[in-house]
Amino acid sequence: MKKYILSILFLISLGSVLAACGGDDKTADDNKIIVGASSVPHAEILEEAKPLLEKEGITLEISEYQDYVLPNDDLDRGEIDANYFQHIPFLEQTISDTGYELDYIAGIHIEPIGVYSKGISSIDDIPEGTEVIMSNSVPDHGRILTLFEEQGLIKLDDGVDKAKATIDDIAENPKNLTFSPEYEAATLPEYYEREENALVAINTNYAIDAGLKPTEDGLFIEDEDSPYVNVLAVKKEDKDDEALNKLAEILQSEEIQSFMEEKYDGAVVPVGGKE
Repeated sequence: MKKYILSILFLISLGSVLAACGGDDKTADDNKIIVGASSVPHAEILEEAKPLLEKEGITLEISEYQDYVLPNDDLDRGEIDANYFQHIPFLEQTISDTGYELDYIAGIHIEPIGVYSKGISSIDDIPEGTEVIMSNSVPDHGRILTLFEEQGLIKLDDGVDKAKATIDDIAENPKNLTFSPEYEAATLPEYYEREENALVAINTNYAIDAGLKPTEDGLFIEDEDSPYVNVLAVKKEDKDDEALNKLAEILQSEEIQSFMEEKYDGAVVPVGGKE
């Protein structure tokens, strides 16, 4: 009797171990992926892709973020399977700063960054000494300064890598603009409303989220040739993951590209797989 009871206990114990092992088996979750995204436009685009992915037998869960730091932290920790919020220079800077082993599967779209002002209606009317409010995201500084140079408002040092330009690289500043690069990107629309006579460089996702129309409300914006492609980022070890690659394929599909063009009217430009 004692041996019988011990046998039963052994079988129960063995069953528990096998169940636990089964719970850790990656194949148990192969049909579900969790992707971190900025609310606008990334999460909206993913929502549009969700039923297309469902047809492929893959469930998409979207985790929304309001900042530019946590999505990569959570991706590195394995709390999400991928993220979709950042352009390539930002991802590369994050990898350089943190040592995270991240990569990306594909480029999806470009969001032309814009400069906005409540009180200044044209470039010709920009007063001398105007403050330029910028985010503290270093990878965006060269991008913004290049945009100001293209408008003839400043000149950068000859030979400088414009993608990596900083305020110290400004060689000519005829209007004596004051560049203030210390603001959280998510707060920029608030400063647009508050600082009426300032120029505010706002990332398109935050501009749209605040009800701004970049092609109409922007004093000036990047053109569609911007190299700052937003990507589907993953851990290096997951770059060949079948479900994540299927998501990338759907995000680059004609159906999703058409959705971006129609919904965002030029504020979000699909790249069709080009990077």
